[in-house]
Amino acid sequence: MKYNNPVIKGFYPDPSVCRVGDTYYLVCSSFQFFPGVPLFESKDLINWTQIGHCLTRESQVQLSRVNSSGGVFAPTIRHYEGRFYMTTTNDTTRQNFYVWTDDIYGEWSEPVFVDQGGIDPDLYFENGRAFFMSNGTDDQGVGGVVQCELNIETGAKLSPSRSIWKGTGGRYLESPHMYNIDGRYYLMAAEGGTEYGHMVIYARSEALSGPFESYAANPVLTNRNLGGYELQGVGHGDLIQDGDGNWWMLHLGFRQIGRWLTYHHLGREVFLTPVTFDEDGWFTAGHDGITLTSFTTDRIPDHVVQQEQKIVTFENTDWNLDWCYLRHPSTENYKLEPNRAVLRGTDITLDAPASPTFIGIRQKDFDATLSCEVRLSGEQGEAGITLYMDENHRYDLAVRNDQDGSVKVIERLNVGDVKSIEKEIPINHESPARLLIRSGHERYHFFLVQDNEEIALGTAQTRYLSSEVAGGFTGVVIGLYAAGEHAEAEFTNFKCEYL
Repeated sequence: MKYNNPVIKGFYPDPSVCRVGDTYYLVCSSFQFFPGVPLFESKDLINWTQIGHCLTRESQVQLSRVNSSGGVFAPTIRHYEGRFYMTTTNDTTRQNFYVWTDDIYGEWSEPVFVDQGGIDPDLYFENGRAFFMSNGTDDQGVGGVVQCELNIETGAKLSPSRSIWKGTGGRYLESPHMYNIDGRYYLMAAEGGTEYGHMVIYARSEALSGPFESYAANPVLTNRNLGGYELQGVGHGDLIQDGDGNWWMLHLGFRQIGRWLTYHHLGREVFLTPVTFDEDGWFTAGHDGITLTSFTTDRIPDHVVQQEQKIVTFENTDWNLDWCYLRHPSTENYKLEPNRAVLRGTDITLDAPASPTFIGIRQKDFDATLSCEVRLSGEQGEAGITLYMDENHRYDLAVRNDQDGSVKVIERLNVGDVKSIEKEIPINHESPARLLIRSGHERYHFFLVQDNEEIALGTAQTRYLSSEVAGGFTGVVIGLYAAGEHAEAEFTNFKCEYL
């Protein structure tokens, strides 16, 4: 069978995976978005369905006033003795914690905090004991991958935190994961930064606490030398064994917008790469250590068909699964129905690191046509569609009511400190405005549709919403928003069609 990467498209970074019986479960980072830590399941590693989130209550995670790309970093999911555990970092509060559930489709526990620093935590279970790892500095001030034993019921440390491996010397040692495979302990991590130099490395030992011997051909997986190749930033992986005994790696990567255009704005996505062990117990990954846009493999039965949702609407998505808010929402400002959304604005705008009235869905491919009808009421305010990277990097196509009673459709570009309304078109306030955005690899194109005629407002380059320009670790989220204390907006006929 031939499958295509990424297997989960759009801003779903830092994947971690576990298997229970014939089902795989995967979690990803969510940063300042809420609910936190998207949760997926799959029967074949190719087709993933979101089934929930791990952090669904304000009491589980502090997101108030969290800046973009702060908040929830790099989760790990594990299953032990009938219970699921998810551990992660709130990078803003500098706290590592975990939550647990006995029902993967239900609610997760309140957080259990761990008194060990660093980020990208991992849990490893063996013979009734639990071990916690993160990257950072141990109790003696030594840096590296840091390990301690935990009381899994309370989060209390049962041993000092100790640095057990310093990696291979690359910058930003991160995302440690521990495995026991055929009696040996394998410690996999990433280096190089979650950028174009990203890579997966590993070492192994006869003991859980080391010493660890690095794989001689590290990095075991990286696309860092492939100039002009679409897939870049490969790293931060987690190993999983399928039911037939084959090994795989789920890891992040990103798609740059063009062969020689080193920008990415869809965020870091989820990729699947085959792993092979040799007779000496060392493993290799991918095609000569690189991840491809597609793999042909006999590990996946031919009857498995890779599915892809090409058309996204209100009706075929779930408000509680597919959509997300900025930080903790004021739920009284949202009326979400199967075929429409009614949003009530506040004095909080999209410029603030707070919780404006906003609900979004991740952009999952470059080429798309996006449309929605917006009816705005109220004396003053605006509502529309935003292509949102962060507070200072976004493009807005919106309906605006001005103080003089006029109603206009505006195109606004927000790039750093430059915020500019590029064009505005007066409209009849009695009818909803049909807003249309066409997306390509390099540009967005903005339109107002009146009497079946597309009226162009302008274009904007996608690169200014990229991580290379904006910084941070997220990707473009297609947001519906309302702003203004007296503004209320009805959104209908939402459709995003990927080409």
